[in-house]
Amino acid sequence: MNIRDKNPLLKGLITELVTTRCEEVAPIYTAVAKLLNKPRRVRHEVTLYHLSKFAKDKEIIIVPGTVLGTGEVTKAIPVAAIKFSKRAQEKITKAGGTCMSIEDVFKNHPDGKGVRILG
Repeated sequence: MNIRDKNPLLKGLITELVTTRCEEVAPIYTAVAKLLNKPRRVRHEVTLYHLSKFAKDKEIIIVPGTVLGTGEVTKAIPVAAIKFSKRAQEKITKAGGTCMSIEDVFKNHPDGKGVRILG
């Protein structure tokens, strides 16, 4: 995969997701790497309304983009994203959820079970 991003942290994350044989173990991380490798202008922006609507219980949500603070969170949702708005981060933690990086999810759940991409 040709990595197009210039951000060294994001570039390292994409490389790690692709080179650790995720294709055989957990194909969800290969899909995340492909979504992260898109240009910034087409990256996903997900609102809290969409998180509350589509997230299921005991499921970790990965957003390959930005989480925005529009809407309300009604349940505790663990969310991983590239970036969180300040308001979104406050609302997620207030509802009992957690905000984390995509790298944390990759290291803590290498099999990809219980992980969903939203965006």
